Order: sequence, then C-alpha cells, then structure tokens
Amino acid sequence: MAKSTTTHARQAIGWLTLASTSLLLGACSMPGTRTNASLPTLDGRAPLVIAHRGASGYVPEETLEAYARAIELGADVIEMDLVSTKDGVLITRHDPNLAISTDVAKHPEFASRKKTIRVDGETQTGWFSNDFTLAEIRMLGAISTDAERPQQYNGLYKVPTFQEVIDLAKARSAQTGRTVAIYPETKNPSYFRALGLPMEDKLIAMINAAGWNSKTAPIYVQSFEPGSLKYMKSKGLNTRLIQLIDGDGVDMKTGTVTFANPSDRPYDWTQAGDKRLYNVMTTPAGLAEIKTYADGIGPWKRFIISTKGAIGADGKINDADATSIQATSLVADAHKAGLFVHPFTFRNESRRLAADYRGGAKNEYLAFYRAGVDGVFTDFPDTALEARALYLKETGR
Repeated sequence: MAKSTTTHARQAIGWLTLASTSLLLGACSMPGTRTNASLPTLDGRAPLVIAHRGASGYVPEETLEAYARAIELGADVIEMDLVSTKDGVLITRHDPNLAISTDVAKHPEFASRKKTIRVDGETQTGWFSNDFTLAEIRMLGAISTDAERPQQYNGLYKVPTFQEVIDLAKARSAQTGRTVAIYPETKNPSYFRALGLPMEDKLIAMINAAGWNSKTAPIYVQSFEPGSLKYMKSKGLNTRLIQLIDGDGVDMKTGTVTFANPSDRPYDWTQAGDKRLYNVMTTPAGLAEIKTYADGIGPWKRFIISTKGAIGADGKINDADATSIQATSLVADAHKAGLFVHPFTFRNESRRLAADYRGGAKNEYLAFYRAGVDGVFTDFPDTALEARALYLKETGR
C-alpha cells in the first residue's frame, strides 16, 4: 500500500527535477560548508533553507510526498511537527485537531468522535489524534490547509510516522550524496502529557536509535514550550535545541507585535501562572536565559522585520496593505548571546508580502538574509534557494 501510494504521488506531482544550477545553489549552504568569507550569520555560513512542513506550498503538508518534494527542490532541512496517536506513536501533523489537515470529516465511521475540547487554552471542535490509533490514522488522507494552494492532491497522501520521515531523510541523503537534516517540533507537549501521552522520551529514544544525538548530527529539535526543551536536555538530548517565539499579530500603526491566546506565551508558562509574554524572550536577558538550555531561537519573523499599514478595504489585515520597517536588533542580540536565528514563516502569496516587496517573495528573503538570519522556515524552498543565490552573488560569493 505504501509503495503504490508513493508511485501515485510521483505521477500526480511530476516530481520536479532541478537543473544542475539549482543543485549548485542547494549545495552552497549545506551544513558544514564554509563560504570564502564570513557572512553576518552566527557561524559565517550561508543561511539554511528549512522546508516548513515540507514543500507545503505545493503539496499537502507534513506528508512523505511533501518532504520528498522539498528535498528534490534542494532544501537543506525538512521541518515537521510531532503529535501523538492514542497508542503512543509520534506522527507528523501540525495540530492535534485532525479536522484542520486531513479528510477525517469525510469518514462516517469516525463521525461519533467529533468533539469540542480545550487545547492549550483554546476551544476547538474536531477530531483529535489522541482518539485515534495509528491504524485508524492510516485510513485518513492529508489535505491542503490553504485554499489558495493546489487542491488536486487532497486525500491522496497519508499521514506518516516520525520514523518514516527519519528513514526518508536518511535514504535521500544516501541517494543524493548530500546531507538532508530534519527539524522536529514537540507540538502541544503539555496537552499530550496531561493525557498520559508524553512525547519527549520517545523522541529522544528515536534520535538515539538514528545515531543522531549530537550537536553535529543532521537534526534540530524545537518547541514553543521551554519546559519541553529543558526536560529533553536534562534527559541527555545533545542535539541542537531551538526555542520558538510566537506572536499573534502586529499593531498596524506602530509595527509592534501583539499577543493573544494561544500565541501569547508558552502554555507551560500559563499552567505555572507565569504572566509574561513571548516578547520577554527577545530581550538580552531573555536571550541569555534561552542560551542556558538551547542553541538557537525560532522567532516569528515580525520580531525581526515588522510592518506598518492600514486595514484593507476588505476589513482584513493583510501584509499587502502594509510596508516593512527597519529591522530590530534581535538578530544581533541573539548572535551576541551565542544563539542562531531561524525566523518563520516565509510564503509566496501576495497577501502575505508587504507592499514594498512589490509582489516579489525573493525581496522579502533578501531583506532577512541581509539582516543576518541563520536560516528561514519556508513553504516554498525553491524560492528561498533562488533568493539565497542572489544574496550570495551580491555579497561576492
């Protein structure tokens, strides 16, 4: 079944093959490869292109097909979110709520499992991964989470286990001769821990089994919850660890990041009664605290380059109705603290690009590359790679 699905995927997508020039662009920023002169990144190397949930701009996210597509496009790293099934298997979904990214609503056999619950303080209605065994998850098909993106692959591809993604990364690294790193996130760890389905020890065991428990291994482990990262570090996880930093929106008059549940603070802080917001993590003191347990930060990109503007005629706040403002000192401050910086998330749709980028997604990447970021989370790795090639050219590399 798995083999025939993969074959179908290759036929449906066409599996774009890069020309030799594109392959060269991907190789120029392989982890461990130095350029002739240092760039303004923490280690002086070219910034990484991290395929956010795979090539999710083209293929339903967090599927083997999305990850394989990202690798073929030349991504240095593939990123995935981990949630747990009822029988304790780690699978790659961005949300415990399967209604968001699968066709579970079309399966009458699961209709009775629909419910309304609280996830990290947010009320959600849907079907949740912790109510399904892996065998039942295998019955579902992944769907696109953005109506502007291709819909013809909806339902064709299955939800993979984390182990299957590890195996894919290793196999493609061997086949291509270039190292493809992975970037797993413990998603909603407090939620799953409360259900008796903690994920950290399982994640550590799988990393150990893969032979990747070191700072030089092709893996980065991320979480929004400091407690999850600190726990894994205390249990012997030696990979590079990344503290994610979220925000809800932007005050269009000032460009200041705003906060609202569930993007106001780590949920383990909420549980502990800590009223601080994510923005404390972006101060020199906050960065120094992060450095005690992590190697880098993954901030929402508006903490680095924000926007100002007005609410559009449609009554909605779109980046296209705003212009970018001068970069903050966050990248420099993080580097001073010894932390690398991987902002999220870069996308190609015009409504997600500030007006001064003139509809060109590459212009946004260039602004962040020039600001010294160490990598970018992107739904469109090919665009990020093209922009990186332009950036390296303009810097004489």
